[in-house]
Amino acid sequence: MHVLKRNELVDVPWKNGGGITRSIAKGLLADRAAWTISRADVAQDGPFSDFAGMTRVLTVVSGGAMELQAPTHTITARMWQPVHFDGALKVQSSLTDGPLTDLNLMFDPMLCDGSVTTRRDPFKGLVARPEHGLLAFHVLAGAPEINAVHTAEGDTMFIDSNDAALHLDEDDAVLEIRLDYLDHKDAIKLCIANL
Repeated sequence: MHVLKRNELVDVPWKNGGGITRSIAKGLLADRAAWTISRADVAQDGPFSDFAGMTRVLTVVSGGAMELQAPTHTITARMWQPVHFDGALKVQSSLTDGPLTDLNLMFDPMLCDGSVTTRRDPFKGLVARPEHGLLAFHVLAGAPEINAVHTAEGDTMFIDSNDAALHLDEDDAVLEIRLDYLDHKDAIKLCIANL
């Protein structure tokens, strides 16, 4: 198991000054990103970048909610509730309760299928890793134990065994991040930000 601690993330300010992004990991097929995981601090309202060809799963991990205004509808991103949308969607974000931090999974649906699930109820058991793909956990709250390793808020664990032994107490919460690789299952290389 590889552990990326929150304090190891590197701040990259946005060009428009509206926030900061911290890369967590990506999956590379040659020099092409099959998927990326990152955290972003959003300090003000503004447009989202265009990620045409990618599917986006955004989860607010701290702070308030955010309204994502698209041409035909509005998506409300609330704390710990993942929302899915096309990366090419023209979105204008509006903060409803001040600055926030979100976690973004973006993946190429031609190469993989991805999901993000919030786990917050007490749990002790095994979570299977996809046969061809990725299983990771991002800590939202508490100090969950994963493969007998104690974690802290903002840490991300990448599972390299067939299963993860997950132990959540009452005050613990994690995001379970899953990617199932399609045709290029053996060629997508995991690149963690601090390695």
